[in-house]
Amino acid sequence: MSVPAAELTIVGHYDQAAGYATRRPAGSLSWLLLWTEAGAGFVAQGGASFEVRAGDLAVLGSGVPQYYRVLPGAERWRFWWVHFQPRPSWAAWLGPFARGDGCHLVGGVPVGVRGRMGLAFERALQDARWVPGAPLPDAFRPETRVPAVVLAGPVRELVLGAVEEAIVLATASARPEGARRPDEGDERVRRALALIAAEPGAPHSVTSLARAVALSPSRFAHLFAAETGRSPMRAVREARVRHAASLLEVTDLDVGQVAAASGFVSPFHFSRAFSREYGLPPRDYRARRRPPS
Repeated sequence: MSVPAAELTIVGHYDQAAGYATRRPAGSLSWLLLWTEAGAGFVAQGGASFEVRAGDLAVLGSGVPQYYRVLPGAERWRFWWVHFQPRPSWAAWLGPFARGDGCHLVGGVPVGVRGRMGLAFERALQDARWVPGAPLPDAFRPETRVPAVVLAGPVRELVLGAVEEAIVLATASARPEGARRPDEGDERVRRALALIAAEPGAPHSVTSLARAVALSPSRFAHLFAAETGRSPMRAVREARVRHAASLLEVTDLDVGQVAAASGFVSPFHFSRAFSREYGLPPRDYRARRRPPS
């Protein structure tokens, strides 16, 4: 199958019968979102695989072999899909739902939220067809659910805003497997997360974070993983990469300075961690997010 170009944002809606499948042996240059409205699908990326049904949101990172199809035995799969490059803040919301190899499953979005999710995707598709300067369409028409492509500019930001709304709605209303809601979690873990978020570039370690919340390192690491579904240092790395992405977008610091300000020991280590999270090196990310005037 063809691979969408990394700089494109593409929105579409499919209602596929049994037999539909897409396989990308080298993965996609862009990220891919799949929101299931009805029926069932099967999604595999790298070594992770899972079924998706109504109310499930799958988000697949770039550069990893992927395969998805109508679930064997199901009559059809009706879903929204978006190819995109993520905003830095999205990593924090999706992190607790990671399944490995760059893919995330936000399962079981409550029924009361799904209607608004659908409206967000309808708006994304409607906005993708808007020409700045022309009147906005009065209403979304279901018969226009054919894919729309956006390259850059204000229309792309409108589309990403609608996609962001859907991701926020899903991740805020669903609960990661084995994890509690933030207000139900252990206060010491919440304090550690607050410390990481407040100063991601600080020299955090399991020992320093455990000391800050009056726990032994082993007890803290076990409790943190049980509460959040990830290790303390993974949470630190994710926070540092998000901080670095923001610096790349809004400052003129060179990559080495961004790496140091974000807590990475070397530009090489930073570049490797950043590429693993965002699918492209820091310099390419900055060039894409800050095109020449």
